[in-house]
Amino acid sequence: MKKLVKTIPLLMASIGFASSALAGVHWGYEGNELPENWAQLSPEYQMCGLGKNQSPVNISGAIEAQIGQLKTHYGQTSGEIVNNVHTVQITEKNPNDYVIVNGERYDLIQFHFHSPSENKINGKSYPMEGHFVHANKNGDLLVMAVMFDEGAENTSAEQLLSLLSEEENKPTNFDNINISSFLPKDKSYYRFSGSLTTPPCSEGVTWIVLKHPMTLSKTEIDKFSHAFKHHNNRPIQPLNGRIIISNN
Repeated sequence: MKKLVKTIPLLMASIGFASSALAGVHWGYEGNELPENWAQLSPEYQMCGLGKNQSPVNISGAIEAQIGQLKTHYGQTSGEIVNNVHTVQITEKNPNDYVIVNGERYDLIQFHFHSPSENKINGKSYPMEGHFVHANKNGDLLVMAVMFDEGAENTSAEQLLSLLSEEENKPTNFDNINISSFLPKDKSYYRFSGSLTTPPCSEGVTWIVLKHPMTLSKTEIDKFSHAFKHHNNRPIQPLNGRIIISNN
């Protein structure tokens, strides 16, 4: 569990919460702090420029393989929602949601959103992408990504957005929201090795990108985008020979 204890603060720092090691190091998506400059902003961010297994990617030419089904155990959740400057993030009070991949359990740490999508599927970009960040007992990270098209509203998204404070870094508590409604019934997926998509761009992250998108209403997408104030997607990174696997 020591690795998990070390990983979670680093993960929180990477999406907007400063740790003692990274305090005062600002990064963003515009001006001098845009993604192309992240590696120059701090020595801790060098992997953003030097890494060879970076995310996001364009998912293309996936190889079908018998890699097993993704089992998700998501339900009614209580926690807090906050606009942390970089994204809208939801964190559970008493984490009890998890996924199982190849017999291994990964517990949900938090989830957040990017607009437009960071990953692409066969060159297609989506209006939004949700990242559900998990860790196993050793602290290894798994990100399950869900694409969102414009369409029918999502009740859980509407409930969360109604509680989101206009003030940055001001969390709001919520109770009993069913986060399983963010996931499609068909859990078929693409899998590849990648990184965090925000500084410090740490590698060794397992990515699970669900093949089937969900929908959010135009109003919901606009509310998320208004909170971001600008796009918050890192550009596509080269695969550098990585293989993307598709479960069948």
